[in-house]
Amino acid sequence: MGGPATRGTLVSFGKYGLKSLEAHWITARQIEAARRAITHFIKREGKVWIRIFPHQSVTSTPNETRMGGGKGAVSHYVATVKPGTVMFEMDGVPLAVAEKALTLAGHKLPVKTKFVTKI
Repeated sequence: MGGPATRGTLVSFGKYGLKSLEAHWITARQIEAARRAITHFIKREGKVWIRIFPHQSVTSTPNETRMGGGKGAVSHYVATVKPGTVMFEMDGVPLAVAEKALTLAGHKLPVKTKFVTKI
């Protein structure tokens, strides 16, 4: 996952966005937790876009299993995020509300994030 993101770096759909500052795998559970934090804080007003999708599978073998026997079963799914990727966008709420909601969502994620606005 070397280098900065080349696509998905601008706020396209809404007015406000949450941008990643680090490279990391983000699981589907973390994305859902961040989405719930946003929608709970804005009380289902406005609109929220999720710009990342977890379509990379991660496999794991059970504990205390002997070597061999092939690849393990799918454990969970992740989205690969590079620095500069806009992960969430929102519109239809005031700036202060959007900034607080996206900051709360950033606390649910394993990367450092930054609140950005549309240029």
